[in-house]
Amino acid sequence: MTLGERDDEVDLLIDAWSRRLPDVDLTPLDVMSRLRRAAGRLARLRSAAFRSAGLEAWEFDVLAALRREEPPHELSPAQLVSATMIGSAAMTNRIDKLVARELVDRRPHPRDGRAVLVRLRAEGIERADAAMTTLAWREAEELGALSRADQATLARLLRPLARHPG
Repeated sequence: MTLGERDDEVDLLIDAWSRRLPDVDLTPLDVMSRLRRAAGRLARLRSAAFRSAGLEAWEFDVLAALRREEPPHELSPAQLVSATMIGSAAMTNRIDKLVARELVDRRPHPRDGRAVLVRLRAEGIERADAAMTTLAWREAEELGALSRADQATLARLLRPLARHPG
């Protein structure tokens, strides 16, 4: 592909760095720079979808973890920590805020008097469902430039990268 046929920012970035560092293989930038740009777009799209349901991203994460559970949609704080991959102190703070907003309730654990369960309230269900519905619609719209087959191929190709988060 000649420079005249290349027109996106990543191609121009790679061309510029190739002139400065001719001995460095910049091929990974072709993928990773585009993934970074796509991730930025996705973050903005997700934030907008959550805002449309009156939620912050962290609120959606907790509510979604509960919503994915079978009724009565409840988990222990430790299970929520595991599901959302945040620390215990942060989860306690998040649960407190969600209780104050009346999106979840705390209730005593029926088998362990020292423990509690966090249960999704009707308002939490409505907001989580609204956010997920909007998110799915907006993500489908974003992916509209790709055929279903290309979307499946892209998901398959990204799967190994997503398995190694750090």
